[in-house]
Amino acid sequence: MKWGRDILRHLNPEPLLDLLWPRTCEACGKPAGEAAKYLCWDCLAAFPVIEPPFCSRCGDPVEGEITRDYICSYCVDQAPAFDRARSALRFRGGVKEVLHHFKYSHATHLDKDLATVLHACVRTHYSHERFDAVIFVPLHPAKERSRTYNQARLLAGRLADMMDITLARGCLVRTRETGTQTHLGMKDRARNMADAFEPRCPEWIGGRSFLLVDDIMTTGATVNEISRTLKAAGATKVCVVTVARG
Repeated sequence: MKWGRDILRHLNPEPLLDLLWPRTCEACGKPAGEAAKYLCWDCLAAFPVIEPPFCSRCGDPVEGEITRDYICSYCVDQAPAFDRARSALRFRGGVKEVLHHFKYSHATHLDKDLATVLHACVRTHYSHERFDAVIFVPLHPAKERSRTYNQARLLAGRLADMMDITLARGCLVRTRETGTQTHLGMKDRARNMADAFEPRCPEWIGGRSFLLVDDIMTTGATVNEISRTLKAAGATKVCVVTVARG
């Protein structure tokens, strides 16, 4: 009956699902607590948040006390193509474990929790910026088929919904498989990523500002190359936000 279907459509299934399959925190294994969450408050509160001082361009945190506007030596020597980059958390401890599960173990249910962390970072560091679209780091098609999902796209989609702005799909592609960068140094990572991306609709990119999303930023080689590609296609601004900084 139609009225029955309408009632079911508006029922919240989460309490029932929690009775059948209780959610546990991805970091500590204890009950997750709040509905639709997979990270408990204690673990979220314990995650190492990136706070000043950090490079005002790339967001790389530094030790010690710095009272002036600081730009790291790398950004001075080779100014990045992106306008600014900011990360929410340090890539260590529970953060490292959670992101590894999300990226490599099909823990895609974490996308909302992690996007909430991203959104808080955006509100903190980009509150005065206006972006036309959220864009994400694309995977090579072969890798995406193998992994079955793109973790950066999941985060970007959630974040775009939270910010109520466009998610840029398909306007940027990865043209070659670059392989893992885990054991590469800064210069080798940059060489590995050179010309690895291509705009598919430069006429749409031109004149727009973008918020570029990824899960982890280490040396910044990937987001820098994407930013260079977007700027070459006419983008007016590219800012980067990631969950963690390695």
